[in-house]
Amino acid sequence: MKILFTASECVPFVKTGGLADVVGSLAPVLAAQGHDVRVVLPKYAGIPEEYERRMFHAVDFEVNLGWRRQYCGVEQLELDGVTYYFLDNRYYFGRNYIYGMGGDEYERFAFFCRGVLNALPLIPFIPDVIHAHDWQAGMIPALLRIQYKGLPKYDPIRTVFTIHNLRYQGVFGISDVQDVLGLPDSAFTDDKLEYFGSANFLKAGIVYSDEVTTVSPTYAEEIQSSYYGENLDGLLRARSNHLTGILNGIDVKEYNPATDSHIAATYTPEDLSGKAACKRALQEELGLAIRPEVPIVALITRLSNQKGLDLVDYVIADIMHEDIQLVCLGMGEARYVNLFSWAEQNYPGRVAARFVMDSALAHRIYAGADLFLMPSGFEPCGLSQMLAMRYGTVPVVRETGGLKDTVLSYNEVTGEGNGFSFLNYNAHDMLHVLQRALHFYWNKKDIWQLMQRRGMSHDFSWETSSRHYLSLYEGLTHPAAPPPKPPEPKAPENKKATPQAKAAPARKPAAKAAAPKTVAKPPAEKPAGKTAAKAPAKASAKAAPVKKTAAKESPAKKPAPRAAKANKDPAAE
Repeated sequence: MKILFTASECVPFVKTGGLADVVGSLAPVLAAQGHDVRVVLPKYAGIPEEYERRMFHAVDFEVNLGWRRQYCGVEQLELDGVTYYFLDNRYYFGRNYIYGMGGDEYERFAFFCRGVLNALPLIPFIPDVIHAHDWQAGMIPALLRIQYKGLPKYDPIRTVFTIHNLRYQGVFGISDVQDVLGLPDSAFTDDKLEYFGSANFLKAGIVYSDEVTTVSPTYAEEIQSSYYGENLDGLLRARSNHLTGILNGIDVKEYNPATDSHIAATYTPEDLSGKAACKRALQEELGLAIRPEVPIVALITRLSNQKGLDLVDYVIADIMHEDIQLVCLGMGEARYVNLFSWAEQNYPGRVAARFVMDSALAHRIYAGADLFLMPSGFEPCGLSQMLAMRYGTVPVVRETGGLKDTVLSYNEVTGEGNGFSFLNYNAHDMLHVLQRALHFYWNKKDIWQLMQRRGMSHDFSWETSSRHYLSLYEGLTHPAAPPPKPPEPKAPENKKATPQAKAAPARKPAAKAAAPKTVAKPPAEKPAGKTAAKAPAKASAKAAPVKKTAAKESPAKKPAPRAAKANKDPAAE
């Protein structure tokens, strides 16, 4: 199968968050299974020189953005069985930052989306499936359906769109987006791209893609509610039949305590003795008191409200009242930098904070810590809790998103569980559960080690997740054949009844044949009805038109030739 990933970041080239890990890990796994997997990324100025030296120039062309004609070079690189393409335009991507600060994000990623589609016949590579990730690639399914519809090379392409974090949507002025992409007015209705008087890139991906995924089953359910739905819950409920949650995996080769070169001593689920050496080394490195009996509680996180750090702030004195050591690694909001700096000064030898992005140090913290605290307000998937378990560090998490899918709170009755969790977003609930975990650490060593071994032995690899994605791709490219029609019922042997049996069906088919014409839209309206049963009337009202779009109503048949003429895109020519 030919699969094309499109994303704004990907390890090892550029990373600001979990999106990069997903793209950079999933692509090689699929390639190793024999699929032709390729990835298109912007060519940022910050890509490490070791990779830039290995790139070669594949092709170049011009991308039309309204009245602008912009150069687009395609640089190519082969790595781990995957072909990577980098769209080169120094005006848009030759900056010392990845996102924001320029005021032209809509134009930068409009260029990226248009450039991806125009590059395909020139590379050449016509994929079976384009898998677009997050809002930066959200316009690709929309452009494909609106402006590239009817073009032979593009019509067979199917699309999957993955929401990594619904909070970040790419919302811009309608006139700005129309200016660069030439989309018709008909595309900017509330069932398509319009969003509270603006244009929404993420909504474009949701509306126009064949299938929508997100990064955990629980998050897929949560975002269909008003609390987590970021004003798109009605749309997501309307597309619920095409919305799937697939749990992210982790790189089990890079994060392996049995072979990790970053840590002081290696260890396995069968022999945990090396973890004590890792703990001592971490205490020495961070200036903590060398006390092997004291549990280390770790946070490796982006310093933001989303991560539940306001809960930590509220009860920090209560947390430190316990005989523990606290380690924090991350960057982010000044409020939390100040919080952990204050804690480090006020609890010398007990708190260590490092405000950097240091992957090697993260490895050493995962290995040396005893507990991992992750009280997120929302968490689409989360990787840190899985990495912590991989190193035998027991997680304490809030039951949301991927945290709920991966961490099962220990149950004294059944003996099940691999960590500890709390439900309500409440500081004292978090504190109580942390204290419960400490009780097990101090008083029930056998159960504690059992949870460590369970976490280390669980399969969090991308192999499992990749099978779900492949099943989704195959369902789009090779849809299941309709079930065979049941055999016609035999006429009754009673000859006297035969004329009556034949007479009735003779009229019934005519009546049934007319029925589909009167209710031609029920298949599309069914999810909307489901929405009405679950959600407020307002959300249900939104759902119906969206589903109408999803039922392959052509959003705009006329713009395709007009766009091709106006833009003179290589793809359209």
